[in-house]
Amino acid sequence: MPLYALDHRLWFPPVGEALEDGLLAMGGDLSVDRLLLAYRKGIFPWYDGTLPLWWSPDPRFVIFPPELKVSKSMQQLLKRKKFSFTVNKAFSGVINQCKISERTGQDGTWITDEVEAAYIKLHKLGYAHSAEVWLDDKLAGGLYGIRLGKVFFGESMFSLVSNASKYAFINYMDELQKEGVTLIDCQVYTAHLESLGARMIERKEFIKLLEALI
Repeated sequence: MPLYALDHRLWFPPVGEALEDGLLAMGGDLSVDRLLLAYRKGIFPWYDGTLPLWWSPDPRFVIFPPELKVSKSMQQLLKRKKFSFTVNKAFSGVINQCKISERTGQDGTWITDEVEAAYIKLHKLGYAHSAEVWLDDKLAGGLYGIRLGKVFFGESMFSLVSNASKYAFINYMDELQKEGVTLIDCQVYTAHLESLGARMIERKEFIKLLEALI
Protein backbone atom coordinates (compact mmCIF):
# COMPACT_ATOMS: atom_id res chain seq x y z
CA MET A 1 0.00 0.00 0.00
CA PRO A 2 1.20 3.58 -0.65
CA LEU A 3 2.22 6.00 2.09
CA TYR A 4 0.04 9.06 1.64
CA ALA A 5 1.53 12.56 1.65
CA LEU A 6 -0.74 15.23 3.12
CA ASP A 7 -0.80 18.88 2.08
CA HIS A 8 -2.82 21.89 3.24
CA ARG A 9 -6.16 20.19 2.47
CA LEU A 10 -8.05 18.84 5.48
CA TRP A 11 -8.39 15.10 4.85
CA PHE A 12 -7.04 11.67 5.72
CA PRO A 13 -7.01 8.45 3.70
CA PRO A 14 -9.10 5.51 4.98
CA VAL A 15 -7.42 3.85 7.96
CA GLY A 16 -7.59 0.53 6.13
CA GLU A 17 -4.87 1.91 3.83
CA ALA A 18 -2.32 2.03 6.67
CA LEU A 19 0.89 0.05 6.38
CA GLU A 20 1.39 -3.09 8.46
CA ASP A 21 2.97 -1.10 11.30
CA GLY A 22 0.04 1.35 11.32
CA LEU A 23 1.70 4.23 9.47
CA LEU A 24 -0.94 5.87 7.28
CA ALA A 25 0.32 9.26 6.09
CA MET A 26 2.98 11.91 6.49
CA GLY A 27 2.99 15.69 6.34
CA GLY A 28 0.18 18.14 6.79
CA ASP A 29 0.06 20.26 9.92
CA LEU A 30 -1.00 20.20 13.56
CA SER A 31 -3.92 22.60 13.25
CA VAL A 32 -6.82 22.18 15.65
CA ASP A 33 -9.15 21.04 12.88
CA ARG A 34 -6.73 18.45 11.53
CA LEU A 35 -5.93 17.02 14.97
CA LEU A 36 -9.59 16.71 15.91
CA LEU A 37 -10.41 15.10 12.57
CA ALA A 38 -7.57 12.63 13.10
CA TYR A 39 -8.76 11.53 16.54
CA ARG A 40 -12.35 11.13 15.36
CA LYS A 41 -11.09 8.81 12.62
CA GLY A 42 -8.88 6.75 14.92
CA ILE A 43 -5.62 8.38 13.77
CA PHE A 44 -2.93 9.99 15.93
CA PRO A 45 0.28 11.91 15.20
CA TRP A 46 3.87 11.02 16.04
CA TYR A 47 6.78 13.13 14.91
CA ASP A 48 9.92 11.78 13.27
CA GLY A 49 11.77 15.00 14.13
CA THR A 50 10.94 16.91 10.96
CA LEU A 51 7.27 16.37 10.03
CA PRO A 52 4.11 14.73 11.39
CA LEU A 53 3.59 11.02 10.81
CA TRP A 54 -0.02 9.83 11.15
CA TRP A 55 -0.77 6.38 12.55
CA SER A 56 -3.71 4.01 12.91
CA PRO A 57 -2.39 0.65 14.15
CA ASP A 58 -4.26 -2.64 13.98
CA PRO A 59 -4.89 -3.98 16.56
CA ARG A 60 -5.45 -1.02 18.86
CA PHE A 61 -4.45 -0.96 22.54
CA VAL A 62 -7.33 0.25 24.73
CA ILE A 63 -8.71 0.06 28.23
CA PHE A 64 -12.35 -0.09 29.27
CA PRO A 65 -12.67 1.63 32.68
CA PRO A 66 -14.54 -1.26 34.39
CA GLU A 67 -11.59 -3.53 33.48
CA LEU A 68 -9.05 -1.34 35.31
CA LYS A 69 -6.69 -3.47 37.42
CA VAL A 70 -5.28 -2.04 40.63
CA SER A 71 -2.58 -4.05 42.39
CA LYS A 72 -2.63 -4.53 46.15
CA SER A 73 0.42 -2.32 46.52
CA MET A 74 -1.27 0.46 44.53
CA GLN A 75 -4.45 0.03 46.58
CA GLN A 76 -2.39 0.66 49.70
CA LEU A 77 -0.74 3.69 48.10
CA LEU A 78 -4.14 5.11 47.16
CA LYS A 79 -5.50 4.44 50.63
CA ARG A 80 -2.57 6.25 52.23
CA LYS A 81 -3.07 9.16 49.81
CA LYS A 82 0.64 9.51 49.29
CA PHE A 83 0.05 12.07 46.53
CA SER A 84 -2.52 14.81 46.03
CA PHE A 85 -4.46 14.55 42.75
CA THR A 86 -5.76 17.30 40.45
CA VAL A 87 -7.19 17.66 36.95
CA ASN A 88 -6.28 20.43 34.49
CA LYS A 89 -4.25 22.38 37.05
CA ALA A 90 -0.88 22.16 35.28
CA PHE A 91 -1.37 21.11 31.67
CA SER A 92 1.69 22.98 30.39
CA GLY A 93 3.83 21.48 33.15
CA VAL A 94 2.62 17.96 32.41
CA ILE A 95 3.22 18.07 28.66
CA ASN A 96 6.61 19.68 29.19
CA GLN A 97 7.65 16.92 31.61
CA CYS A 98 6.41 14.29 29.14
CA LYS A 99 8.56 16.04 26.55
CA ILE A 100 11.80 16.09 28.54
CA SER A 101 11.52 12.82 30.49
CA GLU A 102 13.96 10.11 29.49
CA ARG A 103 12.34 6.82 28.52
CA THR A 104 13.91 3.37 28.46
CA GLY A 105 14.55 2.24 24.90
CA GLN A 106 13.75 5.62 23.35
CA ASP A 107 16.22 8.06 21.86
CA GLY A 108 14.74 11.51 22.24
CA THR A 109 11.05 12.39 22.17
CA TRP A 110 8.28 12.76 19.61
CA ILE A 111 6.95 15.78 21.54
CA THR A 112 8.57 18.64 19.64
CA ASP A 113 8.06 22.33 20.37
CA GLU A 114 5.39 22.36 17.64
CA VAL A 115 3.57 19.40 19.20
CA GLU A 116 3.72 21.01 22.63
CA ALA A 117 2.27 24.27 21.33
CA ALA A 118 -0.49 22.48 19.38
CA TYR A 119 -1.72 20.52 22.42
CA ILE A 120 -1.55 23.54 24.71
CA LYS A 121 -3.85 25.25 22.20
CA LEU A 122 -6.18 22.23 22.27
CA HIS A 123 -6.18 22.47 26.07
CA LYS A 124 -7.15 26.14 25.99
CA LEU A 125 -10.04 25.20 23.69
CA GLY A 126 -11.22 22.48 26.10
CA TYR A 127 -10.20 19.39 24.12
CA ALA A 128 -6.91 18.41 25.76
CA HIS A 129 -6.83 17.54 29.45
CA SER A 130 -4.25 16.70 32.07
CA ALA A 131 -4.23 14.81 35.36
CA GLU A 132 -1.54 15.62 37.90
CA VAL A 133 -0.21 14.19 41.12
CA TRP A 134 1.76 16.26 43.59
CA LEU A 135 4.17 15.49 46.41
CA ASP A 136 5.08 18.27 48.83
CA ASP A 137 3.41 20.74 46.46
CA LYS A 138 5.70 19.71 43.59
CA LEU A 139 4.56 18.03 40.39
CA ALA A 140 5.50 14.35 40.74
CA GLY A 141 3.72 12.74 37.80
CA GLY A 142 0.85 13.02 35.40
CA LEU A 143 -0.66 12.37 32.00
CA TYR A 144 -2.44 14.21 29.22
CA GLY A 145 -4.69 13.40 26.29
CA ILE A 146 -7.72 14.37 24.22
CA ARG A 147 -11.34 14.03 25.31
CA LEU A 148 -14.03 13.69 22.63
CA GLY A 149 -17.49 12.57 23.66
CA LYS A 150 -17.22 9.41 25.75
CA VAL A 151 -13.66 8.66 24.62
CA PHE A 152 -10.35 9.72 26.15
CA PHE A 153 -7.31 9.43 23.88
CA GLY A 154 -4.26 9.06 26.10
CA GLU A 155 -1.12 10.68 24.71
CA SER A 156 1.70 10.50 27.24
CA MET A 157 2.50 10.21 30.94
CA PHE A 158 5.49 10.73 33.18
CA SER A 159 6.76 9.99 36.69
CA LEU A 160 9.35 11.85 38.69
CA VAL A 161 8.55 9.68 41.72
CA SER A 162 7.94 5.93 41.71
CA ASN A 163 4.28 5.01 40.92
CA ALA A 164 3.28 8.65 40.37
CA SER A 165 1.98 8.09 36.82
CA LYS A 166 0.01 5.02 37.92
CA TYR A 167 -1.48 7.04 40.76
CA ALA A 168 -2.56 9.73 38.29
CA PHE A 169 -3.89 7.19 35.79
CA ILE A 170 -5.99 5.25 38.32
CA ASN A 171 -7.49 8.37 39.85
CA TYR A 172 -8.22 9.89 36.46
CA MET A 173 -9.88 6.71 35.19
CA ASP A 174 -12.23 6.96 38.16
CA GLU A 175 -12.98 10.60 37.30
CA LEU A 176 -13.59 9.82 33.62
CA GLN A 177 -15.86 6.89 34.40
CA LYS A 178 -17.98 9.11 36.63
CA GLU A 179 -18.25 11.53 33.69
CA GLY A 180 -19.50 8.80 31.36
CA VAL A 181 -16.29 7.98 29.47
CA THR A 182 -16.41 4.34 28.38
CA LEU A 183 -13.27 3.95 26.24
CA ILE A 184 -9.64 4.90 26.86
CA ASP A 185 -7.34 4.79 23.82
CA CYS A 186 -3.81 3.74 24.77
CA GLN A 187 -2.67 3.60 21.12
CA VAL A 188 0.12 0.99 21.21
CA TYR A 189 1.21 -1.72 23.62
CA THR A 190 3.14 -1.01 26.79
CA ALA A 191 3.64 -3.46 29.65
CA HIS A 192 2.94 -0.59 32.06
CA LEU A 193 -0.61 -0.12 30.74
CA GLU A 194 -1.21 -3.84 30.26
CA SER A 195 -0.63 -4.25 34.00
CA LEU A 196 -3.48 -1.77 34.52
CA GLY A 197 -5.92 -3.72 32.33
CA ALA A 198 -5.34 -2.45 28.79
CA ARG A 199 -5.83 -4.93 25.97
CA MET A 200 -5.82 -5.19 22.19
CA ILE A 201 -8.95 -4.93 20.04
CA GLU A 202 -9.27 -5.00 16.25
CA ARG A 203 -9.06 -1.61 14.54
CA LYS A 204 -12.46 -2.06 12.90
CA GLU A 205 -14.01 -2.59 16.34
CA PHE A 206 -12.19 0.50 17.62
CA ILE A 207 -13.50 2.62 14.74
CA LYS A 208 -17.08 1.41 15.38
CA LEU A 209 -16.72 2.39 19.02
CA LEU A 210 -15.51 5.86 18.05
CA GLU A 211 -18.46 6.34 15.71
CA ALA A 212 -20.85 5.39 18.53
CA LEU A 213 -19.19 7.23 21.40
CA ILE A 214 -18.04 10.55 19.91
